[in-house]
Amino acid sequence: MSPDVLSQLAPTGVLRAAINMGNFLLVTGRTPEGEPDGVSPDMARTIAERLGVPVKLVPYARPNEIADAGGTGAWDIANIGAEPQRAAKISFTAAYCEIEATYLVPPGSPVTGMAQVDRPGIRIVSSAGAAYTLWLERNIRNAQLVLVPGGGGAAFKRFVEDKAEVYAGLRPGLLSDVETLPGARILDGQFMAVQQAIGTARENEAGAAWLRDFVEEAKRSGLVAQLIEKHKVRGLSVAPLA
Repeated sequence: MSPDVLSQLAPTGVLRAAINMGNFLLVTGRTPEGEPDGVSPDMARTIAERLGVPVKLVPYARPNEIADAGGTGAWDIANIGAEPQRAAKISFTAAYCEIEATYLVPPGSPVTGMAQVDRPGIRIVSSAGAAYTLWLERNIRNAQLVLVPGGGGAAFKRFVEDKAEVYAGLRPGLLSDVETLPGARILDGQFMAVQQAIGTARENEAGAAWLRDFVEEAKRSGLVAQLIEKHKVRGLSVAPLA
């Protein structure tokens, strides 16, 4: 390992890993000591172990808060979705896992497929700052996006209260949401897959290269699959090799 890798990824002698607490698939609970637990924290712990340094998990409520802190020295690595809007300040690995994002429609909706969503008169309610919402902001041309701060719970509440036409979210979360709204449906297919990756500040070129190699090895060796199985996560899959 190049000395530059350690100095860039753990400049204080501790790996400070930003963790998105809002992702219920990647952070599934707490350790007996009260630390975040799940696939994402375990990936950070493994990276620290490989670097030979302690880890400090830095929790954030939402991924956009992690991205906004990029380049400020608040964290050394970040476990969030890799999106072009975030890449201005963050150098990402390829994805280590993927989460399918799709749409939920209310009872009696005439919308039956993906092709019918991006049309005039359709309101798509989505959680502000989420990776799938950033995709929608780049790709939706005709429908109206309604961005709701505060996470998926707030967005779903707004969708129901406003009697909107479409709600966007991660399929595992929608499987729970649809049970609370009798007659609602989840559309088949996906509009994108959230690419969960590991990032570091763009100036950390040696560190970024090391992280890219680590992620590919973690997928190839079965480590990511083992962590998904360990935490019994439904709706999360290992991303293809880069």
